[in-house]
Amino acid sequence: MSGPPAATGDGHDHAHDHAHTHRHAHPYDPTAPGPPGAGRTIADGVVELDTLLGGWERVTAGYLIEGPEPVLVETGSQSSVPVLLAQLDALGLGPTDLAGVVVTHIHLDHAGGVGDVARAFPNATVYVHPKGARHLADPTKLVDSAARVYGDLLDSLYGRLDPTPAERLHVLEDGEAIRVGPGRELVAVDSPGHAKHHVALHDSLSGLLFAGDAVGVKLPDGGVLRPSTPPPDFDLDQALGSLARFAARRPAGIALAHYGLLGDPAEVLDEADGTLRRWAEVAEAAFRQGEDIAAALAAAFESDLDDVADEHRRKLEVMNGVHSNAAGLQRWLSLRAPADPPPG
Repeated sequence: MSGPPAATGDGHDHAHDHAHTHRHAHPYDPTAPGPPGAGRTIADGVVELDTLLGGWERVTAGYLIEGPEPVLVETGSQSSVPVLLAQLDALGLGPTDLAGVVVTHIHLDHAGGVGDVARAFPNATVYVHPKGARHLADPTKLVDSAARVYGDLLDSLYGRLDPTPAERLHVLEDGEAIRVGPGRELVAVDSPGHAKHHVALHDSLSGLLFAGDAVGVKLPDGGVLRPSTPPPDFDLDQALGSLARFAARRPAGIALAHYGLLGDPAEVLDEADGTLRRWAEVAEAAFRQGEDIAAALAAAFESDLDDVADEHRRKLEVMNGVHSNAAGLQRWLSLRAPADPPPG
């Protein structure tokens, strides 16, 4: 946590402008409009930030946890950084005010903006899962892999990922607490399955669990909760174990990266478990019969979206499409399949 304040280019001390406003936490009041362009308060001192991936509303969320040492959970993609920084500015955070940035995992729709945000807030510590840290310091392999997966969408939708100086990174161990202020900390919950480098955060004050992608995807305009099982390291047993860990913590609510706060957390986690098991069962049956997994999943589950408008289906297909889920399930099934007996 060191370094000079970020240069703004106009010779004005913006940190001084904001210092008097950023330390208080916004109380949750569902009737209050909140500052223009500054997100939506969903619990005391928790502000949901719509990072507007691709210009789409309510698809990718970040969360600001307010207090004497404010922490941002998720940056969104690199393409979303201008929107994110404008919202943080409207909330009164100057360049020296943000104490921490946490990414639940290093996929580009969650962590693509980390390098840019670290530059904008030079005092902020960047927290990341132990298996993700080296990729934030040197994103070359991660970006190359993303380019193969996303193709033209990499630059047209997501952007890339600038390196974060290694000395700015803090490897976040399971159970470790990030201090936000007196009586408020974010507790790390190692939660592999969606990705081996996934960590959730449980807010000790609000009780909200910031679940990244480990619970799945449920867009406000996109119908049902769907699992997110992408390659390269989706693992069903780990994913189910992570859901059980979440349930054991008895969170007051589940805040998804895609998208927003869900109430009835026990019911949501039970639904996520059942849905994930059903998708895996359909995929495994197709795999054992040598059939196309994506086609089998589409046949089984696309009717869930019958009442969803076409423009919202498009968002869901980009963020959490059947083909991506099928590829992750295919890889998981292939890796766990028993090896063929040796010829003899």
